[in-house]
Parts: sequence; structure tokens; C-alpha cells
Amino acid sequence: MTDIRSHFHQELADLEQTLLNVADQAEQMVGMAVDAICIPDMELAARVVALDNQIDRIYLDVHNRWLTLMARQQPMASDLRMMSVLLHLNTTLERMGDQCVNIAKMAQVTFGLPRSERIIAQIREMGDLVRQMIRTGVEALVRRDIDEARLLPAMDEPVDRLNRNMYREVVECGPDPSLLEWATRMMMVSRALERIGDQVVDIAEQTAFLLTGEMMEFNENGISGTG
Repeated sequence: MTDIRSHFHQELADLEQTLLNVADQAEQMVGMAVDAICIPDMELAARVVALDNQIDRIYLDVHNRWLTLMARQQPMASDLRMMSVLLHLNTTLERMGDQCVNIAKMAQVTFGLPRSERIIAQIREMGDLVRQMIRTGVEALVRRDIDEARLLPAMDEPVDRLNRNMYREVVECGPDPSLLEWATRMMMVSRALERIGDQVVDIAEQTAFLLTGEMMEFNENGISGTG
């Protein structure tokens, strides 16, 4: 029985490491997708799409491994919480990859259109903030650190603020139809980055669930209530 449980925990650790690797890849994809918009760079945009195909394959592999492990072991208590978190994390990371693809596609469809450097700077800032959020969220999970996880909502607030401000920048582009077409697409980019920020907060809440056994929703101060 001891050998069986030891093997089970090793498989859990392997699943977690696979997903942590995906999280690192997702963080890099955010940077690549933002660069594809801001430079612009169509080769980078294509690489983002290719990397997302890898994430999709890993998503299916992890899901199948998860199902096999659940059927074979029927975990209880903290192990069951870990299984739940891993399943949730797998889905969240796959969706992050999809958002990066959405950004890359906007780079492709707007290539050659006139651009606003103010909007480019804002997208760049959002990308930098989101990448730092992903790093912090992953570190909180790895360290099993609920205090670090509670930092994420405050880190997400400037991302939300920049996303809300984007429409004002788009309105400024109104007199130029070609520029307005580009700027309207940048609202979709801004929204995609805002969604990734929300997904990182979700990872932080899952970390709290893993550590406490309670489903929580963090407010902007990182204070949680039972969800």
C-alpha cells in the first residue's frame, strides 16, 4: 500500500510539474503575442499559434492522465483537493493560450494599418503587468504561499484600469478611418490581456483552496469570502 501511495503522489507531482511548465510557456506567449502587436512581427504571431497547438495537445494529455489517476486511486481529503486544482489549472492554462492566439490574430489582421503609439505603449504596459502576474501566481502555487496568492487581485487592478481606459484612446482615433479600424482591434487585444489577468487571479484562488479547503473569491485587497 505504501508503494501504491508513493507512486500516486509521484504521478500527482508529475502532473503538477507538467502544468507549471505550461504556465511558464503561457507567460512567454503573452510576451510574444504583445511583441507581435507592438513591433509588429508576423513571424512571432505565427509562433504563438504554433505554441498554442502544443498547449492544446498537453491539455488533452493531462486530462487523460488525470482521469486515469482518479479512476485508479480514488483520492480523498487533501489529495482530492490537489486533483481538483490540477484539473482546474489545466483548463485555465488552455484558455490563457487561446487568449494569446486571439492577440496574435489581431496582429495578423491589422498588419500594415496605421497605428497609435499611445495605444501601443498601453498594450505593452498591460503585457508587462500580466506577465508579472503569471510569475507571481505560479510562485504562490509552487511555494504553497497563500499570502503571495493574495497579492494577485491588487496586481490585476491596474490591468483592469488600463483596459477600461482603452476606449478613450480608441475614440481619439476616430477622425482617421484606417487608424480607427486598427484601434478598434486593439480593444480586443486589451480585453484579451484583461482576461488573462483574471485567469491568474483564478489560479491564486485555487491555490487558496488547495491550502484551506475553502472555495474563495478574492476582492481587490486579497481578502477572501467563501464562494
